[in-house]
This record gives sequence, C-alpha cells and structure tokens, in this order.
Amino acid sequence: MLEELITWVSSVLIISGLFVFFCAAIGFLRFPDFYTRMHATGKGDTLGILLVLSGLILYGLYKDFSWMGLIKAVKILTLVVFWYVASPTATHALLRAAFESGIEPYTKNGRVIIDKVDTDCEDKKNVRDT
Repeated sequence: MLEELITWVSSVLIISGLFVFFCAAIGFLRFPDFYTRMHATGKGDTLGILLVLSGLILYGLYKDFSWMGLIKAVKILTLVVFWYVASPTATHALLRAAFESGIEPYTKNGRVIIDKVDTDCEDKKNVRDT
C-alpha cells in the first residue's frame, strides 16, 4: 500500500515537472520577444526541476532508506536549492543586461512602454565606463 502511494506521488511529481518543462519549451517557441521567452523558460526551469527532483528524492528515499540513500537525497536537495536560487537570479541578470543594451520589449502597437533605465543604473554605468 505504502509502496504504491510513494510510487504514485513520485510519478505525479515527475510527470508534473516534465509537463512544466514542456510548457516552458512551447513558451520559448511561441512568445514574441526576448523578455517573454526568458520569462517562460526561467519560470518553467525553476518549477520543473523542483518538481522532477522532488519526485526523485521521494522515490530514492523510499527505495534505499540507508545512509547512502540519505546522502544521495541530500545531494539532490542541494541541487534543488542551488537551482532555485541561481535560475531566477541568472534570468534577471540576463534580462537586465538586455534592457540596458537597448533591446526593447514587444508591444502590439509598437509603442515603447519603458524608454529609459533608472538613474541609479545609469550612474553606475557611467562610473564603470570612466
């Protein structure tokens, strides 16, 4: 009974994570500009890897509940935490760099929504350039 429940929950987590990855890939292919594509892939990667690795941790702990199994689970959990912190940070840095380099966000009517970088950022850039 418990084995079936653990297998079922692990399967649901892994399949949900793969579904999120798939939706992120569709978003990457379908969205019109760099910013929306990065939004889809950044969110999809973070949630997808969280779900898939959580399913693997649960299944691995149930199948091998020993010190070695626990160490494997901690290693995978470390990956989850690292990815959960690093992926949104990297996505934000890429988007910020794209915005500062002049890539404009897509709008339906071509009107610019945000046309300048805040002054703090400009001051830092000027100090860096001198």
